Amino acid sequence: MGNDKTNMFVAIGLSLLVLLGWQYFVAGPRMEQQRLIEAQNKAAQQPPGVTPDGVPSPSPKEGGPAAPVPGTLPTAQGGPISREAALARSPRIRIETPALSGSIALKGGRIDDVSLKNYRETVDPKSPEIVLFSPAGSETPYYAEFGWVGANAGPLPTNDTLWTSDGKTLSPGMPVTLTWDNGAGLVFKRIVAVDDKYMFTVREEVENKGSGAVTLYPYSLVSRWGKPHTQGYYVLHEGMIGYLGNDGLQEFTYDKLAKEGAYGGANTKGHAWTGVTGGFVGITDKYWAAAAIPDQETPYTGAFTDRTDGTTNVYQASVRGDAVNLAAGASATATQRLFAGAKEVNVINNYEKDLGIKHFDLMIDWGWFFFITKPMFRALDFFYHLFGNFGVSILVVTFCLKLLFLPIANRSYVSMAKMKAVQPEMAAIRERYKDDRLKAQQATMELYKKEKINPVAGCWPVLIQIPVFFALYKVLFITIEMRHAPFFGWIHDLAAPDPTSIVNLFGLLPFPAPDFVHLGVWPLIMGVTMFVQMKMNPAPPDPVQAQIFTFMPIVFTFMLGSFPAGLVIYWAWNNTLSVIQQYVIMRRNGVKVELWDNLRSTFRRGNGTKTAATKS
Repeated sequence: MGNDKTNMFVAIGLSLLVLLGWQYFVAGPRMEQQRLIEAQNKAAQQPPGVTPDGVPSPSPKEGGPAAPVPGTLPTAQGGPISREAALARSPRIRIETPALSGSIALKGGRIDDVSLKNYRETVDPKSPEIVLFSPAGSETPYYAEFGWVGANAGPLPTNDTLWTSDGKTLSPGMPVTLTWDNGAGLVFKRIVAVDDKYMFTVREEVENKGSGAVTLYPYSLVSRWGKPHTQGYYVLHEGMIGYLGNDGLQEFTYDKLAKEGAYGGANTKGHAWTGVTGGFVGITDKYWAAAAIPDQETPYTGAFTDRTDGTTNVYQASVRGDAVNLAAGASATATQRLFAGAKEVNVINNYEKDLGIKHFDLMIDWGWFFFITKPMFRALDFFYHLFGNFGVSILVVTFCLKLLFLPIANRSYVSMAKMKAVQPEMAAIRERYKDDRLKAQQATMELYKKEKINPVAGCWPVLIQIPVFFALYKVLFITIEMRHAPFFGWIHDLAAPDPTSIVNLFGLLPFPAPDFVHLGVWPLIMGVTMFVQMKMNPAPPDPVQAQIFTFMPIVFTFMLGSFPAGLVIYWAWNNTLSVIQQYVIMRRNGVKVELWDNLRSTFRRGNGTKTAATKS
């Protein structure tokens, strides 16, 4: 009896663990917080290190306040216009690569038009391409900017500067050079190159043809106007991200940034890190990101800022290099990079390795359990390249995990088989000591010791499955490789729930199923396999325990109905393998398989209940 109670509490505990995990990590999207609070201390002194635009600027001892730089808030010029109309406001240089299309604005020199050729908004191959960058004036401005700030240097390039170009198209192996003369002795050149993926290299050159020395500071930034729609899950970070030298990984959601102290003015909040060497700063979405990447060997100042005029918020990740002292007749250069594209695992890792970008792999949110999620992805990716299907890869990886944990599972199932074999003796003990629970428990433990039975061994298969479950969920949720990855039949996206629904008989009835009911074919298959797995064991003698174990597959079926299809397929396949494994071990140990008797008993009870109800 004591063991039965233990099993009941263990089952309840494991069920609660999964349910709470589901609530905390998946079904508990963060509520949309209130709009950003007005700056409370308008008299706060502007700290050194930023301009009112949020771009790091020199402190007074480094050369006085900086001149205004691009990146300011929009002025009152009417509402937003279409993206096409905003693009037409400036002459442009085309961007054409195997992965990207778009353009660079000659007015301002911004990279503000980028689309991802290989990714669509939906699984339909004819749906629009993913648009990453859009110019100022459009509904969702998002762009990258490069330049110089400084004092007593005369006019510097701004967002209104009209550059000239030596080419019409930027493509891999064909860089373009932008040129602008400020008319006061400084000539600026910007050489922009791009690779065949998502990395831009920008080399800033300035020549001092004047008679006096000047001090300049190179900067780059990624700017986003307005808070975008976010997934809102705790398992995924969206917003500002950076790795800043010894300060390590820094992550700020849009709402968290709004809670920072005043920074650069009463209408600006943010945070900055000075004297940083190595790393990057940027803005990340679930699958896409843009990051400003400074030279990895020279110190810089990195900052995250949020400016608002009361109606529009501008979120900005920026870097500013150290001072460049430019004597008369001298010239200087500064090279920075921009990542703008999809967070493909191998591409990100190659950039970290080949370009020496410190911890660039953290652009992908592997989570605290990266030591499980990363190997899980590597295994799935390996078998994907063998079979060409991530769904098949999930099945193969699940089978390999079964082989890996076979010794533990075997010991567990052998112990469970022995426990079934001594059921008559346990029943005799309960009958003998039915009025003395303590002696019944002592006698049961002596029996376990004699027969070398571990009463909690049956929990190990479930305990092993839980971290694998969450690791696979994380991989399915965050990695772009899983996005729109098909399986077979009706599963066209393993990262999305099964699109079928029992409500409309899986599409046979001519109306769409409501969004709050996600109970497709694969969740039902999973529920059946879980039901069969539980029926492999003897029915608990306690009616309460029996009801708990009976309803658990139903609860899990509804709970997993809205999970990614790949995860439900994994769970169903894992259950199937567990049933086969347990069946073989039980037969090998001469223990009767209770499956068929339990199934007959279950359906007999159901028929009996219906008959009794009919007679009454």
